Amino acid sequence: MQFDTQYFFSVFPEILPYFPITLFISIVSMFFAMLLGLCIALLRIDKIIIIDPLLALYVSLFRGIPSVVLLFIIYYGLPQLFPSLTSMGAMTAAIICFSLKFAAYLSEIFRAGLESVDHGQKEAGLTVGLNYFQLYRDIILPQAFVNALPATGNMFISLLKDSSVAFFVGVSELLAAGKLLTTSSYKFFETYLAVGLVYWAAVVIYSGLQKVLETRLSLPYKR
Repeated sequence: MQFDTQYFFSVFPEILPYFPITLFISIVSMFFAMLLGLCIALLRIDKIIIIDPLLALYVSLFRGIPSVVLLFIIYYGLPQLFPSLTSMGAMTAAIICFSLKFAAYLSEIFRAGLESVDHGQKEAGLTVGLNYFQLYRDIILPQAFVNALPATGNMFISLLKDSSVAFFVGVSELLAAGKLLTTSSYKFFETYLAVGLVYWAAVVIYSGLQKVLETRLSLPYKR
């Protein structure tokens, strides 16, 4: 069977309307993952005796469980334990899954970023009368964020691609649209190639925007 060029180009108008759903899941999940990851990183910096081992267990657990397995646990498993969750939608389950999983990765990235800031700056800030909130808001977090931005961007790219597993619980995102087309056309190569190219284009565009952001944010710290 030859490559069907006409069908290949006809796939894009069919699947592109589903891309905003993929993007929505990725952006919302990344937002909550960053918040949770930052909280975990800040708590682990102080190495509190009881809390730190529990958070380390969380990081290890959610980094070790595959996304699709974690999604099934949340969407199918939790309602068995908590009947009130039976009304939870598939998209909500996907966002919870990706938020929890990527928060584990981001917490380690943020912790490394926080530790990369010279400890002397913290001491200097406290010396001039800044409280801890002002110290982290004005001095430590901006520098830590610049240091962590490249790795954080890579996590978003991974999340964007990983969002395709939401298809397994019925979310009508990009991969689901491609799968739906193959059921009627049986042109698997052309369809999935088009889906893959949409993901690739999104990654290329985001990578370009990230480089611009990295350049602008790093300007105040260049000598």
